[in-house]
Amino acid sequence: MKLFDLSGRKTLEAASPVPFAEWKDSQQGTAISLPQDVEVEELRPYLSSLTLIVLEFPVFRDGRAFTQARSLREYEGYKGEIRASGHLLPDQAIHLRRCGFDSVALSEDANVKDWEEQLGRYQFYYQNTAVSPV
Repeated sequence: MKLFDLSGRKTLEAASPVPFAEWKDSQQGTAISLPQDVEVEELRPYLSSLTLIVLEFPVFRDGRAFTQARSLREYEGYKGEIRASGHLLPDQAIHLRRCGFDSVALSEDANVKDWEEQLGRYQFYYQNTAVSPV
């Protein structure tokens, strides 16, 4: 796996995420993987102790993780890193960033150049988002 920086921050969390159900029992570590069937509000008491939240995309057409990321940023005020993982396409790069994702976990054979090109595709947006443009 290689990490692709969407945020321009260049310092990405290297911790290995623990599944949320497992982490919730022990609360050991600062990185979790959140499945799509968990409501973001369940994280509210723990957000200050988490540095990385990985949101899963089981298939590229399942966009629930976009909503989770936006909720974490906009409604919960989460400041740590949000990483996308799973089946993603370079075409989704701008949408990921605008919803609050900082990074993407890419497969080793992914073409990073495709992801970089997509981030530079548009320079102006009509809608506000959960995060400021980079």
